[in-house]
Amino acid sequence: MSEQSSDTENRNFIRDIVADDLSSGHCKEIATRFPPEPNGYLHIGHAKSICLNFGIAQDFGGRCHLRFDDTNPTREEQEYIDAIKTDIRWLGLDWGKHLYYASDYFEQLYDWAVHLIQTGNAYVDDLTADEIRDYRGTLTDPGRNSPYRDRPIEENLHLFARMRSGDFPEGRCVLRAKIDMASGNINLRDPIIYRIIHTKHPRTASKWCIYPTYDFAHGQSDAIEHISHSICTLEFEDHRPLYDWFIENLPVPSRPHQHEFARLNLSYTVLSKRILTQLVRENRVSGWDDPRMPTLAGLRRRGFPPEAIRDFASRIGVAKRDAVVDVAMLEHCVRDILNQNADRRMAVLRPLKVIIENYPDSQVEELEAANNPGNESSGTRTIPFSRELYIEQDDFMEAPPKKFFRLAPDREVRLRYGYLITCTNVIKDVNGEVTELRCTYDPATRGGKTPDGRKVKGTLHWVSASHAVDAEVRLYEYLFAVSEPGVDGNLIQDINPTSLEVLNNCKLEPCLVNLSKGQTVQFERMGYFCSDTDSTPERLVLNRTIGLRDSWSKTLGGKTG
Repeated sequence: MSEQSSDTENRNFIRDIVADDLSSGHCKEIATRFPPEPNGYLHIGHAKSICLNFGIAQDFGGRCHLRFDDTNPTREEQEYIDAIKTDIRWLGLDWGKHLYYASDYFEQLYDWAVHLIQTGNAYVDDLTADEIRDYRGTLTDPGRNSPYRDRPIEENLHLFARMRSGDFPEGRCVLRAKIDMASGNINLRDPIIYRIIHTKHPRTASKWCIYPTYDFAHGQSDAIEHISHSICTLEFEDHRPLYDWFIENLPVPSRPHQHEFARLNLSYTVLSKRILTQLVRENRVSGWDDPRMPTLAGLRRRGFPPEAIRDFASRIGVAKRDAVVDVAMLEHCVRDILNQNADRRMAVLRPLKVIIENYPDSQVEELEAANNPGNESSGTRTIPFSRELYIEQDDFMEAPPKKFFRLAPDREVRLRYGYLITCTNVIKDVNGEVTELRCTYDPATRGGKTPDGRKVKGTLHWVSASHAVDAEVRLYEYLFAVSEPGVDGNLIQDINPTSLEVLNNCKLEPCLVNLSKGQTVQFERMGYFCSDTDSTPERLVLNRTIGLRDSWSKTLGGKTG
């Protein structure tokens, strides 16, 4: 899609900047990048950045790079690299031949660090981490120069070479840029640009024992790759002067510019990678792909379609100010896609046996049912109907209130695609719990029709008992019980203790035995459900993706935060 043909609703201030830079001749080709750190799994907040960077490149006929910021081997793993690639491809996006790593540039970055030393713009500092922090000052007090700040250039070159050679232990010394310890921007108070880390790197193994910091590697990697627009979130706005300082003081091959936008904040959700890592390590969730997690892996396992994620990213837009987006908006996008694409099926999650006493014992009928009433091309399926059925426990009440229109003693209801039945007897166990219902059916009402025109308000879903497929169904709710987790300072206490309920005796219509892993269907009246990766040929496991009720559709067109 070209910029000229793109929808007006997709415009935002970043796109306007890009369009202006092209029209003014400031840049001739658009190049963006998505630069994740491979120290965890991507989450829904990253999806906003991914869609923005790849979308701008596509719309303006440019390219988007995937570049891993692998500058801290103590936290990085190949597992995360592979997962990030999988997530981006799942979103339907492709970096093509433009896959890069900051580690690709380690030799060049080292040479540029030497250049800074040679020009008097960097020095080796022997202060400890605590001393550096103390010397840096505060937001109201200026910093103080390190006693090592004025070391001779030759001494700094010698010490930096020894750092690379592995002569020093971790923490012994660092390389700092020499900028301004009195600057009002703390990021400019002689930031660290190299530190010693004696840890094997996922790609370079033990070749290096010193590694550049993000602030040093990021802008220079952009310059090497001729990135035209370095787009990042607002927390890096105060880092932009440092980004520009490095570009101005190094012989880089291009001069990219950094632009910031507001990160995604989502109600009932935590999007801090540090906290998500904590949840995984403390076993508060089953892993990075736990369906309660906001990770793309978790959302995929829960059954969220990638089209819904992209639609959500488009709807929330790109702003300059942080705001909280209602999670109901994301859920609306999910329902909107699944309502169009998901086949309908019947499943009974909390079964109650129903015996139709006047239905022939050995008779089985095949009833025709629509796969998706809103999509005629999806066709139909057949469902077996027999004397013994299961309905939901909640669809029966022995002493119902006035507005309860489902099954009750001596009451008639419609079975979806089937017949009208009337409850004639209630069977209970020794504890007085209802275990079985006896009913009669009207043979003249096949397909739910009423030839005599009588009114029946209740329609129930059901499953034939002898044909039912057994399944485990996992009902997921929000991982956090409050809309702003951690606002009171204790995030762990805000975890929802009922965020997962496992049902082990669910009964599904027989065609679901062929449900493939990751496939999402709508259980009529119950919600959308996805076959989990834990499913086996012997036993289905399904996750509730989302319920049917849509609270956001009533507020469409309103503010998102």
